Amino acid sequence: MVKTAMFETLLADAQPDGNGGYTFTLEGKIYQLQEKNEVCKIAEAHGYIIIY
Repeated sequence: MVKTAMFETLLADAQPDGNGGYTFTLEGKIYQLQEKNEVCKIAEAHGYIIIY
């Protein structure tokens, strides 16, 4: 199965955590990020192809 994700959608899903970082949830897993652009690395680790 091929999984794709839009770059803008991934960024929109990274929500400020109130501590200067971001909370991002993908496939039921919650990640704490320092920068929004880390969402791409996480999505790729889940097997997603990122569409820019």
